[in-house]
Amino acid sequence: QVQLVESGGGLVQAGGSLRLSCAASGRIFSSYDLGWFRQAPGKEREFVAAWSGGRTYYADSVKGRFTISRDNAKNAGYLQMNSLKPEDTAVYYCAARLSRAGLISTRVRDYDYWGRGTQVTVSS
Repeated sequence: QVQLVESGGGLVQAGGSLRLSCAASGRIFSSYDLGWFRQAPGKEREFVAAWSGGRTYYADSVKGRFTISRDNAKNAGYLQMNSLKPEDTAVYYCAARLSRAGLISTRVRDYDYWGRGTQVTVSS
């Protein structure tokens, strides 16, 4: 079992920045891939970014603006969000799954552990 808790959400003006954190506890965090997803009202949960084996992958909508990182010594993951837009408004979730060599997933169903989410609101 891996327990995940997000923090760092809030209200920010368009063009601003936020840094989300994901605190992990339980199993050895370094054995797990890290993913960030988001869900806006009335929409399905969608992929934002993933980190696996030192490789990163981003949704086209956030590429160049968001950066995923992690600190295994601290059992923590991060999502740095810059140049925020109103359409980035959503609940953001961190997720984890056991690493599979050479495979990085963007699919909700591939992740086994989820946090409860943190609200990000970007005003225009």
